[in-house]
Parts: sequence; structure tokens; C-alpha cells
Amino acid sequence: METEHNRIQALRDSAVMLYSPEAIHAALDRMAADIEAAVAGTVPVVLVVLTGGIIPAGHILTRLSFPLEIDYLHATRYRGNTRGEQDVEWACESRIPLEGRTVLVIDDILDEGNTLQTVTDYCHRSGASRVCTAVLIEKHHDRRLPGVSADVVGLGVEDRYVFGFGMDYKGYLRNLNGIYALGPEQA
Repeated sequence: METEHNRIQALRDSAVMLYSPEAIHAALDRMAADIEAAVAGTVPVVLVVLTGGIIPAGHILTRLSFPLEIDYLHATRYRGNTRGEQDVEWACESRIPLEGRTVLVIDDILDEGNTLQTVTDYCHRSGASRVCTAVLIEKHHDRRLPGVSADVVGLGVEDRYVFGFGMDYKGYLRNLNGIYALGPEQA
């Protein structure tokens, strides 16, 4: 395990910081204000997409002042890899009934859109009257599924592998207080 620690630490040490904690927290403030406006007058069910959505959601939720219910679902394409599989794997669905509810989905990143599309489809099939989506990071490239977008976006990144603040590198480094890209020698 020491070798793995050294490998991950070396990767972390050579990473390039794209967004500082201060920039992220400013984006989270903007996101919370946009969410407040988007779901005003409702008591939404907030669905956190595990595992990446945990950290951004925790920070966003403390900034919201309206009544809400919180649940989670676990849907992933990455399964510990740096490239997503085509199919989304479901580990857990929401336990709160979504029928007739406004649902706010919070995730870490919008990349190609497969996971976000699958989750929003699930919410609609479960009877949600409205689904609002929020992601901390939106990756800019031309591989996005047609018509998939987030209603609230914190920050944008170029088409690089990013990690930190919920996003991982092969299951590691989600806990970093910043958003990083692989260094030139890892890319």
C-alpha cells in the first residue's frame, strides 16, 4: 500500500490547480443563489449523486435557506477508472418518493452527460413534476449527448481529466480542497 500511496502522492504533487478553494466557494455561493431562485416556493427533494456529488452537495446545502428533503442515489459510469463506461451502473435509487415533487439533482461534474441524463430520466419516470440539475463543474468539449445540460453550473473546465472537491482519480483525491488537472506527464 505504501507504493500506491507514493504513486498517488506523486500524481497529486505534479497536478495543476485549476480552481482554488476561494474560487470554488465563490462559485458555490453563486450556485446557491441560482438554486434558491430556481426552486423558490417549492419543498424539493434534493438528490445527491454518489459518490462525487457528496462534497459539492454538502457545501451547497449549507447555503440554502428553504425547506427541503435530502436523499441520495448512486449511479456511476466510471467504476474506479479514468474513462466512463457507456452504461450507467445503479447501486442505489432514491428512497423518498418523487411523485409530484420538484427534484434538485446535485452532482460533481457534467462531462458527456450520460449520468445526468440517466438520473433525470429516472426522476421523470418516478413521477417528479420538475427536475432541476446542478453541477459544480461543466467540462467543455463536443462529446456531450445532444440536449443534455445542467440548469445550474458552478465552474467550467477545458477537456482535461480533473479531480478534487468530489471528483476522483481512480477512487482517490476526492477530498482535495481545490480542483486539479493531471500534470503534463500524466495527461
